[in-house]
Amino acid sequence: MTTPPVQQPRRAAVGFIFVTILLDMLSVGMILPILPKLIESFANNNTAEAARIYGIFGTAWALMQFFASPVLGGLSDRFGRRPVILLSNFGLGLDYVLMALAPSLLWLFVGRVISGITSASISTAFAYIADVTPAEKRAAVFGKVGAAFGLGFIFGPAIGGLLGGVDPRLPFWVAAGLSLANALYGFLILPESLPKERRSGFRWKSANPLGALRLLRSNATLAALAVVVFCTEVAHIALPAVFVLYTTYRYGWDQTTVGLALAFVGVCTAVVQGFAVAPALRLLGERRAMIIGYGGGALGFLIYALAPTGALFWIGIPVMTIWGIAKPATSGLMTRLVSPEQQGKLQGATTSVNSVAQLIGPFLFTMIFAYFIGGGAPLHLPGAPFLLAGALLALSMLIAASAITAMNRDQAPQAASDR
Repeated sequence: MTTPPVQQPRRAAVGFIFVTILLDMLSVGMILPILPKLIESFANNNTAEAARIYGIFGTAWALMQFFASPVLGGLSDRFGRRPVILLSNFGLGLDYVLMALAPSLLWLFVGRVISGITSASISTAFAYIADVTPAEKRAAVFGKVGAAFGLGFIFGPAIGGLLGGVDPRLPFWVAAGLSLANALYGFLILPESLPKERRSGFRWKSANPLGALRLLRSNATLAALAVVVFCTEVAHIALPAVFVLYTTYRYGWDQTTVGLALAFVGVCTAVVQGFAVAPALRLLGERRAMIIGYGGGALGFLIYALAPTGALFWIGIPVMTIWGIAKPATSGLMTRLVSPEQQGKLQGATTSVNSVAQLIGPFLFTMIFAYFIGGGAPLHLPGAPFLLAGALLALSMLIAASAITAMNRDQAPQAASDR
């Protein structure tokens, strides 16, 4: 009698990736409420100047991602996912050590550059999931694994805020320990997901950022969804770019309050990603899930921008996280539009799109924030970055709905002819 299909190994692999992303997000979440304030301390506690410097840091990080991600995606298609994930986690651990010791803004900047190069484990992890999950189930699994992002942001910012109250460098040391523990965990346990017979050759033509983006132009729906990914990533950057600066400036929150607010973001995100994505996709379908998800995100940003008090700002957090049902639907649909041998390239190309957005977003949102809290602005509007982010999500909602409608219309005659 033959052995049943390898469903259990698939579950075990997805479970490991869940833990990998969780530990990564814990590390990122811990430094999120601390890094802007650390930069502000180097900038003589000038909030507007700190916002500009933080934007430059974010742009440099994204530039490194833009060049490194397609290379690492191509390398994962050639040599497997496991070595890329392990090297990324190890590199992040060493990077956090560097930032913990940074005596100046220059060294802190170098740390962010290195982080941009090594932060490839997330995109490779999603390629890993595509390797071990049937195409029709990927969106739901992406949603479940996406809950790790929420869990990481439940505990990470809260822990980071508390540790930062003791010493602003302490969260970096703890983040370094988590990343190195993650690398050791993967070294001992992580199996390879990409068999040698399914690996493809490494070509610099495809691995360079512009070459990687060619894959996204191979299909009209894929190209439209790539535009959606770009717009939504730009919008998302408004949160790490100005969340801490905005809430401390407008509502007078301290590091602990900011950490708790970010932890609440994580709770809501984990609930949506862990429990709402699969039912939403089953009941609504991908098109409606995207419309409702991106629409909820746009409304959340509007609340963030206009809330006159911190208490009202908190109301926007659960509304904002409805956005979480849209991203897995988008990612799952995109993986179905390329071959199994191209999953790593797709994730590398998608990460390059994200990196282009991250080149623009930090600088854009921090400059807008600095401008609208400065004396030369026509009106005092610190929530202006969130208004722009909401508009981008509304645009994404329209593009996604149009692209899927066109795809379904084109597939209908083909299905009829096949019969």
